[in-house]
Amino acid sequence: MTEGYHDRLLGELLAQAFGELDAATLALLREQLTWVEVAGGQTLMQQGEPGDSMYLSVSGRLRAYVSSDGEAPRVVRELGRGQVIGEMSLYTAAPRSATVVAIRDSVLVRLDKDPFLRLIEQQPRVGIALTRQIVHRLQTEHAPAPFAAPVVQALLPITAGVDAAGLALGLAAGLGRFGRVCVIDAAAVDAAVGAAADEGERYRQVSLWLDEVEAAHDFVLLLADDAPTPWTQRCCRHADEVLLLADAGAAPAVHLSETQCLVQRPPRTEADEILVLLHAADTPAPRGTAAWLARRPVADHFHVRPALAGDLARLARLQARRAVGLVLAGGGARGFSHLGLLRALQEQGVVVDCVGGTSMGAVMAALAATDQPLAHTTAVAREAFKVNPTGDFNLLPLISLIRGRRLRGILDRALGRLAGPGAGIEDLWKPFFCVATNYSQASEALLTHGPLERALRASTAIPGALPPVVVDGDLLCDGGSFNNFPVDVMRARRGVGLVIGADLSLHKARKLDFDEVPGPWALLRDRWRARSRRRYRLPALSAYLLNVTILYSSSRRRAAQAACDVYFNPPLERVGLLAWQRFDAIVEQGHAHALTVLAQPQVQALLQP
Repeated sequence: MTEGYHDRLLGELLAQAFGELDAATLALLREQLTWVEVAGGQTLMQQGEPGDSMYLSVSGRLRAYVSSDGEAPRVVRELGRGQVIGEMSLYTAAPRSATVVAIRDSVLVRLDKDPFLRLIEQQPRVGIALTRQIVHRLQTEHAPAPFAAPVVQALLPITAGVDAAGLALGLAAGLGRFGRVCVIDAAAVDAAVGAAADEGERYRQVSLWLDEVEAAHDFVLLLADDAPTPWTQRCCRHADEVLLLADAGAAPAVHLSETQCLVQRPPRTEADEILVLLHAADTPAPRGTAAWLARRPVADHFHVRPALAGDLARLARLQARRAVGLVLAGGGARGFSHLGLLRALQEQGVVVDCVGGTSMGAVMAALAATDQPLAHTTAVAREAFKVNPTGDFNLLPLISLIRGRRLRGILDRALGRLAGPGAGIEDLWKPFFCVATNYSQASEALLTHGPLERALRASTAIPGALPPVVVDGDLLCDGGSFNNFPVDVMRARRGVGLVIGADLSLHKARKLDFDEVPGPWALLRDRWRARSRRRYRLPALSAYLLNVTILYSSSRRRAAQAACDVYFNPPLERVGLLAWQRFDAIVEQGHAHALTVLAQPQVQALLQP
């Protein structure tokens, strides 16, 4: 049993889980706990079985699966150090709601129902503290479960010439902002444990030592060898996540270490693999990422220029689950205001790590994801949108009123200058997504792979106004129909800990003081009057049709706003959706509003480095 070195950590974890309990209560609670060791691949609890205990994870990593209606089990959550599992069973006789499996060897403590009931008779505060946990869980049960930060991360070189040791030191420096970090390679293990006559005994000693190191640190980086050695095998088995380090200029072939240490792992012990493509500092833009992704089942991928401190800091924030995600809503020409927001964030020292959006918000987010100097990005956008993107009308409007060739040309030119011709979503320096509507499937479409220009055309293809786009045999159109402000998508992104949202909705509903919509001649006469003297304040046909397409999405605005840590909503009531000629004025309005929001003390406290 491994109580000795985990016992030092248990007190901190109990304080996090149960709040501030006095020493006597904590001591009484600890007397009721039983240590449990679960091997990688072993099931801790099975969905549907009776529940009679809760667990607190002390080390290791577990994964929760849910199955329903005969479907294959799906992953709903990953559980790391300090997380409470199955606490509802202490109060109810309800069956387990999920199957929980250890991804790797894990250590937990168990509190059974009978000892718990005796405990709360003596110390009701324990029950109150646990009830708070349950209430919090119920309040957030429909929110995307956050990815628990991986404590143990294996760094596995999969191409020749990778400076894995240098990257580990750079990543450790970034993670050091968020906790205690330790870097371990094979030489460090040999120095700490030494040799043993019996191979099995040495394996056990190394396991015990690694567990002690894990208990004493918030992050442990295991630096694997560049070949499938026994140490590399151990790194992959012991890790919460495996970072695959590759020279982006090398061939994307599967490395022998991947084949022997990852592909051949025991069932249900698959720690997530993250592809980290390494580039020279002067690389203008990544290319060929899709070929790397097609050959390996990675959960995510990141582009890193190790010589740039900013790239290493971004990787550290992502791996610590402290990254900043920026969500940009659609809104036609009002979307230029997003560039003003980006400038204000930069001026205040706020670094954005991940970007995503819908429609015009997706276009602005894609430009930001190229990670070019903001002044250059703004200049490119200004030049591109000198052409009215909605001015090429169809003579035969069989599928759309607008041909869409101008918009395609604008996107080609802007993306070509910032990301290079033919860029894929996977090839952006910063993680990016955009949302479209799948007309064929009547569903929301999340686009994270494939040609970038095509994805942006799909996200901006306003039904009836711009032509839809064919992707994988389905017809896609503007994402505003389902999710014009996709904060929920960003919340579910791996690594994101703080979400900034820029909404372009106009909220001032105006009551009409007439009972019937007048005929066309009365409306036409009214339109000839000065704006202040008009009787019938009805939307223009184009605005009416555009707004109808996003009514469902608008109904989700309050939930999206509530899910933002920092929320921007610039006052753009006097800016039309098609006011393309007002680029600079709209940018400045976004900048001024953003500075006002960023000056608020509560916002400054959230965004401080």
